[in-house]
Formats: sequence, structure tokens, C-alpha cells
Amino acid sequence: MSEKTFGGKVAIVTGAGQGIGFEIAKQLSLQGASVMLNDLDNALTYEAAAEIVRLGGSCKGFPGDAGNITFIQKMVATAVEEFGGIHIVIANAGITLFGDFFTYTPEALQKVFQLNISGSFFLAQTAAIQMRKQGSGGSVLVMSSVTGQQAHRHLAAYAMTKAALQMLAKNLVIELSPYGITINAIAPGATLTERTISTDPGYEATWSELTPLGKPAKTTDIAHAALFLVSPLSHHITGQTLVVDGGWTSVSPSPGEKHFQEVESGK
Repeated sequence: MSEKTFGGKVAIVTGAGQGIGFEIAKQLSLQGASVMLNDLDNALTYEAAAEIVRLGGSCKGFPGDAGNITFIQKMVATAVEEFGGIHIVIANAGITLFGDFFTYTPEALQKVFQLNISGSFFLAQTAAIQMRKQGSGGSVLVMSSVTGQQAHRHLAAYAMTKAALQMLAKNLVIELSPYGITINAIAPGATLTERTISTDPGYEATWSELTPLGKPAKTTDIAHAALFLVSPLSHHITGQTLVVDGGWTSVSPSPGEKHFQEVESGK
């Protein structure tokens, strides 16, 4: 792909104030797309958008709750008003709430479902309605996880949502293909981000040991996969989940109980 791969395209990326989402938004913009960058954190949203503009990209920040349907509709409408249409949407916003199954609360479950499932579903729906109206196709990408394929301790609720997103991508092939809209999912494995490193100082060492390729992913690894799936190079790929995990799901070793206790306690 080149600097002009996404020239003339308009993209929305949620949960993009930092980490994987930011890298995807940055790469899309630097390869020609006009990007609407979303994050729940106001300051982080505008700082991230300004950084992409500083690097030479076209990007506008749009902070707010990507799990709220009214906000989602406003965000898509604003992208159309600002940039003239919508061609790519990446539902990256999500939340991970660790918790023992026997003590998991309804409040925690609802919070995970609202953003991970409802937010992704209605962003895909709202953007696809606009793409259908435009009549020129488009690309939708949802962000799953390796936990949607393999069991992981204390992540039952989160894993349910990520498995659901893989099925959403498969099922919507029926609805979206007649309009030239592709939909796929990415399932990242362990990835070095600001959040994973700050939450667990031993994260890189732990997952370097557990990952067959000997290291966790960088945000660029996930972003490259995302850009491929929304680019012309993948125009005949739809309904698929691309796992980007350094081989982890092939062997699936899990950190010990001590690791999870430390992560949950913030050590």
C-alpha cells in the first residue's frame, strides 16, 4: 500500500485516543484518508487528532461514548457533513473488565455488553445505512480478540462479546454484500499498548514467554492487518476474522493465577 491507498476515503475509528485505535487512525490518515477520530476522553481525543494533523494527515477529533446509539448517529452524520461521506468504519472501542465468574456483577456485565456489542453493532448499522445511500460500497471492521476463540481466565464476559463480534462479521455478509460493503473482524492477541503496559509492568516479559514468535504484537502489527482488510487489496474478503497473535492461539498457554491476581489488584 502507498501514501495514496486511501485517497478520497473517509474513515471513522472509535476508541482511538491511544493504542491500537490511534495507530489505525494515524496510518489511514497518512495514506490519504480523512479520519474522524473518537475516544471517550475529550483531551485524549483532541490531542490524538492534533498529533495526526501535525504528521501531515487529515483528522478531526470527535469525543464521546461509542456505546451510545444517539452519539453514534451524531458522529456518523458529522463525518458526512465534514468530509462528504463515509467509506470505512472501524469499531475499535471496547472495554475489558476482569472478574471471577462467581462474583461478576450485572452492572459490570451490562457495561461490557453496552460498549463492546451494542456500540459495535450500531456503529456498523449506522455507517452501513449511509454507505448504502451513497451507493459506492464500503468497509466495516470490528475489533474482536483471541479471547473470542480461546478460553481465558476471568474474562468470560469479555470473551462472550468478542466471540459475538466474530459472528456479527460473518452474519452481516448476508445483509451488506448486495451493497458492496465488506465486513470483517480482527482478533488481536497480546499487544503492547499504553494500557497494557501501565496495568501490568511485567506484560511484555510475560507475553514474550507465552507467544510462539517470542514477543507480543506492537500496535503497528494490528494496524497493518486492519488497513489490509479495509483496503482495495482485500475487496473479495468478507465475513472473516483475522487472528494477529504471534501464534498464541495455536498453543494457547495461559499466565498463572498469580499474574491475574496482580493485574486485578493493579500491582
